[in-house]
Amino acid sequence: MKKLLFLLFAVIGITTFASAQAQKGVKTVTIQTPTVQCESCKKRIEEYLKREDGVQKSNVDFKKHVTKVTYVAERTNVENIKTAIANAGYDADDVKADDEAYKKLPKCCKKTEDGGGN
Repeated sequence: MKKLLFLLFAVIGITTFASAQAQKGVKTVTIQTPTVQCESCKKRIEEYLKREDGVQKSNVDFKKHVTKVTYVAERTNVENIKTAIANAGYDADDVKADDEAYKKLPKCCKKTEDGGGN
């Protein structure tokens, strides 16, 4: 009985340790995306971030103008994620949108001063 109990605790301990190690390098960051305005913007950024190495998931809240990204720190960093958002045509914190990508956005996704918006 003691051997069985010891074995059970050993398995639980190893499983817990392995799980903790797997989550060790995972981080979540919230990035201000002030130029995101609609569902189309949300889909575009989330699809673009799926291609970024290390990004596990992203959620764009276009009403609050924020993007929450969960990523593996050993594979990417916050600056790479901001650059990816900028390359999709949107501002990300202090990183301005790529001009060429911004020009390709649909009218509804452009800034109001450029004739866009809802």
